[in-house]
Amino acid sequence: MREKAVERRNVNKEHNSNFKAGYIPIDEDRLHKTGLRGRKGNLAICVIVILFILAIINLIITLVIWAVIRIGPNGCDSMEFHESGLLRFKQVSDMGVIHPLYKSTVGGRRNEDLVITGNNQPIVFQQGTTKLSVEKDKTSITSDIGMEFVDPRTQNTLFSTDYETHEFHLPNGVKILNVQKASTERITSNATSDLNIKVDGRAIVRGNEGVFITGKTIEFRMGGNMELKAENSIILNGTVMVSPSRLPSSSYGEQFNNGNWLRFKLCMCADGTLFKVQVTGHNMGCQTSVNPCGATH
Repeated sequence: MREKAVERRNVNKEHNSNFKAGYIPIDEDRLHKTGLRGRKGNLAICVIVILFILAIINLIITLVIWAVIRIGPNGCDSMEFHESGLLRFKQVSDMGVIHPLYKSTVGGRRNEDLVITGNNQPIVFQQGTTKLSVEKDKTSITSDIGMEFVDPRTQNTLFSTDYETHEFHLPNGVKILNVQKASTERITSNATSDLNIKVDGRAIVRGNEGVFITGKTIEFRMGGNMELKAENSIILNGTVMVSPSRLPSSSYGEQFNNGNWLRFKLCMCADGTLFKVQVTGHNMGCQTSVNPCGATH
């Protein structure tokens, strides 16, 4: 018991003399400092630098807009904005590509010309698949849905490619229509004028329900060959003239069977069917073993 009392006395004495228990050393300088420190301070500096750069960029853009558009106390000196959505340019404007948001109209004042020039480039107006290109030597219009020219004052259609509502009429003063490929129900001309179709290469006339060509005088002129194809037959109802001066002929006294030429005689049935018979001798008729005309020919 005495040993235990001595041990308890020593423990109490040690506890009473230990004044540093639970003590955390703190520097005096840190007690009076507040704010962001460490990573938070670096992040705050980065944010401030970014805001400063954005402010500089915004100032440059503002100066450019003020110098180009010329915004002043009285409004904009170069353009006007109207409540109807009209944007009017009051001076010469230099721009590259304009993308309209919806249906757009380009026009000038009533008594002034609208001049649009391109610096060594064509001027292109495009809306969807429709494109109008104005170049130095030509003006081209490309559209997959058709086109229509309307007088803005009278709203009359001057020219349209809509075949369902009206015929395809050329405007007054237009004499020639140059196309690569045309699809229409019929092609006609005035009663007092001729209809001329000219091509540089090859002309193909095709109809889903047949091709009918009528006129007072029908004339085909071509530098090469003319080929008529039909699934059943070709009927020439009327006077058919063949110019003998354009047919190849042999010199006088040339034999028929010289091995270089094959000669045929053009024959016609009573119903107008044409066929050929190879000529093997002088004064040969149209008799042939295969009769294309039926019972008589």
